[in-house]
Parts: sequence; C-alpha cells; structure tokens
Amino acid sequence: METQTQAHKFPLSLEFDNVSTLPDSYEWSTTTFPSDDPCHYTNNDRKALLPVIDIGEPGAYDLVRHACEKWGTFQFINHGVPLTVFRETELYELVPATNGSDQTQCLFHLNSYSVCPNHNRAMGLAPHTDTSLIIVVNHSNISGLQVYQDGAGWVPVELVEGALVVNVGNLMQTLTNGKFKSVLHRVVVNSICHRLATSFFLMASSDAKISPLRKLVNSSHPPLYRAVTGKEYFQLKYKFFNKALESIRLKK
Repeated sequence: METQTQAHKFPLSLEFDNVSTLPDSYEWSTTTFPSDDPCHYTNNDRKALLPVIDIGEPGAYDLVRHACEKWGTFQFINHGVPLTVFRETELYELVPATNGSDQTQCLFHLNSYSVCPNHNRAMGLAPHTDTSLIIVVNHSNISGLQVYQDGAGWVPVELVEGALVVNVGNLMQTLTNGKFKSVLHRVVVNSICHRLATSFFLMASSDAKISPLRKLVNSSHPPLYRAVTGKEYFQLKYKFFNKALESIRLKK
C-alpha cells in the first residue's frame, strides 16, 4: 500500500500478507479532504460516470475537450497503444524515465497496492492533483481509482476493457488558463486483490516555462496564472501540496 501526503508521516510501504488487522499508524483520517461518502450511481445514471471516449470516432476531439473542461479526466478506447507496454513494466517492476523534447519529459511510474485488512480504514493513495501536464494510467483490470467531482463526490472509475485513463495535471490547467481542470483523485485499497497501476507522465522539463497560451488570453479572459518553470512548480508542489496551483494564481 502506498501513501502520499504531507499531513500523514507513514512508512513508505507495508506488506500485509502476515498482518490480520490494520496498524493504527495506517488508519486514514479524512477531515481535511472532501466527503468520503461513497458515490452509488448506477450505469443508468450517465451523469456520474467518467466519460469513455472512442478515440477513432468522429467528434472525439470535442468529446475530449469537454471531458477535460468538466471532469479533468476521461477513459479512452481504440487508442492503438499496446497494453503489453504497461504489463511488461508491471512484470519487471521498473520505473524507467525517458527524455522527450527540450520542453517536456516522460516518466513511467508503477504503483503497487497490497491486499489490505480493514481496507475501509486505510487509503492507497491520498487525494491529490498531479503536477504534470497529462497522465495516462493503466489500472490492470482492478478497480480502486476514484475521481472527485463537485456535486457528485467521489466517483469510482469503472473498469472498461482495453481502456486507458487520462488525467489532466496542474501544469495543463495553467497552460489552458483554467479551461482544463486538474482532477482531484485518490486510490482506495481492498481486502481481496493486489492491485498494480502503471502511469505515464508527460511533464514539463526543469527549465521549461509554463504560462497560459496567448490564444486563450484576452481582455475578457485575462491570464489566471503567472509563468512558472517546471523546476519551480515542483518545488511549490512539495511545499504547498494541493495548494500549489493556487500559489501561482494571479490576483484580480
């Protein structure tokens, strides 16, 4: 089980194979995060379900844009990405990083969530938004990822065969001057299955300067964020965690 929060100083990992009850130090408190009341929407209530977009269908571009503006996340199918890329990463438990252009960097990251006793008292990954531009996630056909939407609460990401999940990160919200929303998300654990999730991060390089695109800024839509380099924003994220984006917001 992984934890990622500045408010809770837990050990980095714990294997529960020989543990029958959850240690007190791993008990999760939700007092500083949105309500943990589960979201009980059915397949008949499409408003509560994460958008699933067929990337090869006409109109996919507009659907992606709408999903990024409303949700900050979506699932996409018929993407042509071989899932063996993710499965091989899981098999060898590697975290390889590769450089992209001078302005971006790419990173593969593997998260491992152990079977957890008293799973309703623990958290796999704390509620957070991601620093990067975009993140592509393969969740290995085991549910656990949840996203937060105003008015709906925590919405479980349903399993869709062959789908990948795309999350909008903080720097993409900056680049689009707030049009695309950086999604608040978390991972819950379970008492039955060990879950692996592989993520591909598209990140700004350390010296790349990120600011709202000029074509999205005008007298009616002034810039919401000041320019920031990738390195500076990583430092702000470490310092302010989920309030980092607010720290670069321009005052009216």
